[in-house]
Amino acid sequence: MALEDAKSEVDGAITRKGHRGLAYENAFAGVTSFLRRSLTKDLAGVDLAITGIPFDQAVTNRPGTRFGPRAIREASTLQAFDVPYGWGYNPFDAFDIVDYGDMAFDYASVAEFPARAEAHVAGILKAGAACIALGGDHSVSLALLRAHAAKHGPLALVQFDAHTDTWADDDMARIDHGTMFGKAVKAGLIDPARSVQIGIRTDNPDTMGITVLDAPFVHEHGPAATAARVREIVGEAPAYLSFDIDALDPAFAPGTGTPVWGGLSSAQAAAILRGLRGLNMVGGDVVEVSPPYDPTGVTAIAGAHVAVELICLWGWTRRPDAEDGA
Repeated sequence: MALEDAKSEVDGAITRKGHRGLAYENAFAGVTSFLRRSLTKDLAGVDLAITGIPFDQAVTNRPGTRFGPRAIREASTLQAFDVPYGWGYNPFDAFDIVDYGDMAFDYASVAEFPARAEAHVAGILKAGAACIALGGDHSVSLALLRAHAAKHGPLALVQFDAHTDTWADDDMARIDHGTMFGKAVKAGLIDPARSVQIGIRTDNPDTMGITVLDAPFVHEHGPAATAARVREIVGEAPAYLSFDIDALDPAFAPGTGTPVWGGLSSAQAAAILRGLRGLNMVGGDVVEVSPPYDPTGVTAIAGAHVAVELICLWGWTRRPDAEDGA
């Protein structure tokens, strides 16, 4: 499908043949999938699956992140036509990438959610595909980490956020978007010595041994130095990258549950993500997009761009022309 076909082709998410190449159809029409990728539950031969986790029980302040996956998909339609900028390769030519749709669960059985989320992502990984998830509030990351750690062993966490999310909480059954990474350390899912949090700008007395490169660090030292420090900390460990959209300053992402001023700009975030190429990224998520609080849609646009950067980062060391992981 090429640009000239947009006048007659539509609904590529369900009509396109194969899972590779860019997608061209009118951005304002057609079945909406992430980047117009094929919508499918068949993961045979798939390299990477995008899935939505529409859950927001655990927010501190402003609910609505259950609508995040839908908003991110809609925003992504404007990116479907072009090769991702700044990477020097096209992951959509190099890999079979699909939209696996959303996770199903009973909204009234909240206590069952973590196990169902873990099983949902574990099923994707068992099929041989990698997974990038669209959230949902940040509590979903704990279940996703469980699924990835079961396959890859203890992970290096690379977390973009305004908050460390390691506040004290010894009740492993509680569903809380501010304590899940502390629980992940206690459960042995992540290696704090190989983990790093970027953009933090709220106090927490216990960061569980995770290195914090706070927002002032990024502003003072710049994206290149920040990315270099992250690569140094993570090394060759299998890495899970979680991007809470409130890592961005509210000027760039007002539609989130817990906005905090003084954050990263979208330009800084993009530069850091591209500077992380070479990490052994095995999975990731974009969370906390809450579209009810952003009628402009700019937060969902940011979320869609972050998800594309995660795709590119995941594929960098796996692309056919990669040499020695570079």
